[in-house]
Amino acid sequence: MVEPMFTHNFDSPVKVDSVIELTGPEAKHAVSVRRMRVGEAIQLTDKMGLRVRGLVDSIAGNHLYVRVRSVEQEVPPKIQLTLIQALAKGDRDELAIQAATELGVSNVIPWEADRSVSRWIGLKEAKGIERWQSIVTEAAKQSLSSWHPSVGTPIKGIRVAELVEKFDLVLVLDPTAAKGIGAADLPGSASIALVVGPEGGISDSELEALQNAGALRVQLGAPILRTSTAGVAAISGILALTGQWGSK
Repeated sequence: MVEPMFTHNFDSPVKVDSVIELTGPEAKHAVSVRRMRVGEAIQLTDKMGLRVRGLVDSIAGNHLYVRVRSVEQEVPPKIQLTLIQALAKGDRDELAIQAATELGVSNVIPWEADRSVSRWIGLKEAKGIERWQSIVTEAAKQSLSSWHPSVGTPIKGIRVAELVEKFDLVLVLDPTAAKGIGAADLPGSASIALVVGPEGGISDSELEALQNAGALRVQLGAPILRTSTAGVAAISGILALTGQWGSK
């Protein structure tokens, strides 16, 4: 059985055979929802690559104590993927970032594209960021990843092109592009951003701004995928083409 994972802020270096007190919402979830019991295996992470494996040593109310069995600081992935996901109606954008996190993206940036139906206005922006962060954190824990994505500051319209210079490579999913993602020159180690548009597609002005900034437009073949699945398909392709799925 795979040990469930919980997040924890470590105040000092962790040593084998030490006991860590898990408190707050994570401890309450472990005790009341997951029904963890003394002697069961458990994992803790700081969301920055630290993986602590241990056993539940004792439980007192909603406080859970973990006896540490191993400590490992894991290296970050060679391909650092950032998903620039357009806001979409319903829960399609949330489905997109959840699945992308399960695949291992490092960061997520909300994009209020020209054709986005959903809009984060005023206080809705802060709530939107908070919700997205909760979604990716839970998805990362579910997939037992020790590296958890962060949700960046939302960007609007053609200003998305300002992000291009921050990455080694930026791929824009565009069904009208001449080149498929399989033909792109993908490095084996780099920071790559993937731009996914809303339901109505990326506007001409946005495409032009992105291309002028140095982004590469690529398509995923004949089928036109929804915004909730396009990024997932592209990320899978990138990971396979760069050999990330061929080694441990």
